[in-house]
Amino acid sequence: MMLARCAVLTVKIVSLILISATLAGAQESSQEWSGMYSFLKEGEFVQITVEDQGQVTGLISRYSDPDNDKGAFLDQFFRSAKLDGNKLSFTTVTVRGVWFDFKGTVERGAGKNPGDEGYYVLKGALIENTTDANKKVNAHSQNVVLNMFPQEATTGPAGTQRSPKN
Repeated sequence: MMLARCAVLTVKIVSLILISATLAGAQESSQEWSGMYSFLKEGEFVQITVEDQGQVTGLISRYSDPDNDKGAFLDQFFRSAKLDGNKLSFTTVTVRGVWFDFKGTVERGAGKNPGDEGYYVLKGALIENTTDANKKVNAHSQNVVLNMFPQEATTGPAGTQRSPKN
């Protein structure tokens, strides 16, 4: 009888250890999603940082309207962001009457090895919201696949990747 109780207790302990290791592995893999991803035009990018407790921060760095700003570079930080499993959503702050909403997933892409271009991709709906002179909001939605930029082999911890090529 005592041997049976020890066996049951051992199975429970081993199960808890396996569950803990699985959860720790899931946390590590979501942190691997931190990095720079392509955006709409060559030279533009999205920077995603998944922190220890699953908190998400980031920004979109993009060219402004060439008619108004002569193509100046604008950084639009995330006002809010959420990661639930591999489901990602974010909204940027408004800069010069424009803000973005993204709802989608982080998935494995076509890259063969970690560090390859497109090893991870952001896949989903991107909405570009604009406000006109009359304060009317216009929304343009498109489905996007944003590829993670390649990382150098000497890359340190997740999130410390090199800048995209221009």
